[in-house]
Amino acid sequence: MRTFLRALALLMLLPLLALTGVASAAQGSPATAPLRIGVAPHSSARVILEMYQPLRLYLEQALGSPVEIVTAPDFTEFARRAVAQQYDIAITTGHQARLLQTDAAYRPLLTYQSDFKAVALVGPDSPYRNPQDLNNKPVIGLSASSLVTLWGQHWLMRNSVSNTTMRYVSASDSVGQLLLKGEGSVGFMSLANFQNLQPAVRDRLRVVAESLPMAGRVYLLNQRHAKRYDEIMTQLRAFAETPEAKQYFSRYNLGGYRPLEPRELVALEPYANEVRLTLKQPK
Repeated sequence: MRTFLRALALLMLLPLLALTGVASAAQGSPATAPLRIGVAPHSSARVILEMYQPLRLYLEQALGSPVEIVTAPDFTEFARRAVAQQYDIAITTGHQARLLQTDAAYRPLLTYQSDFKAVALVGPDSPYRNPQDLNNKPVIGLSASSLVTLWGQHWLMRNSVSNTTMRYVSASDSVGQLLLKGEGSVGFMSLANFQNLQPAVRDRLRVVAESLPMAGRVYLLNQRHAKRYDEIMTQLRAFAETPEAKQYFSRYNLGGYRPLEPRELVALEPYANEVRLTLKQPK
């Protein structure tokens, strides 16, 4: 009789033990963390999420794991987060790419075929005739560590423009809107972003200076995924052949992907050093 009761009690416990085992297994096998692609805030967060949605969907399917697109409030914060290893893949302009390569062990992947240039713009009512017309006036850029802003500051210095006050804004479309309102004498953004402004804004702005070509948005892989370098590169190249990618390249005047030239990022070391100095300053 006692043996029968023991067997009956064991049978009653088996379902509970099975449930406990399932729960323990679930706790010991957390869901795969998403691959975080950090995109520098060259435009609003809404636009960035829309732009990189085709890439996100492709990689998610190709890699068989979740992928998320994230950005930051400004270029300085983006650099700070990237150096802190918060991104698995970082997509940012060449000077920050150089910083991440040398200071945070990210490995460059590729960039876009189209030249990246910075431009200086004035509004429709601007009396601008030469750079000295900007003396003692407010100017508009992105954050202090944005490549277009740094180029703009160098352009002002080369042309002996004095006593300007830099106003930082979060996105290129904001630069355009402020210039139209007359709230800045000159503004700086990339040529690609200027071309992609709404026609009602773009057509009322005037380009007064343009940079030489520089390394534009560069894709970099975090060192913790070093073993996946070839896999990620293969998938990016495969994505470039899809109709969705070709539509993306065409819409934003990017041309497609290309490998980086030797020493292409090295040439931007002076700008990278300015980002270092900015990151050393207190928030």
